[in-house]
Amino acid sequence: MINAFRFFTDAGGLMSHGATTFEIYTNAAEQVAQILNGARPSDLRLRQATRFELVINLKTAKALGFTNSPSLLERADEVIE
Repeated sequence: MINAFRFFTDAGGLMSHGATTFEIYTNAAEQVAQILNGARPSDLRLRQATRFELVINLKTAKALGFTNSPSLLERADEVIE
């Protein structure tokens, strides 16, 4: 399985590429704070993630018979072995 959330890769998924969990929660917390301070949700600007991470699970890749190219492994932010 390839997905956008790192926790699936930590749990045995093949790989993930998506916004960091820290950034997702930080953006959500900032918007909640704005709403609690009186901002209307419809007036909040759309926030797009700026930090992404690629995580590859080599144990799962080996079990599935996949071989990863060295250039892909070099680009990964983290490789789970």
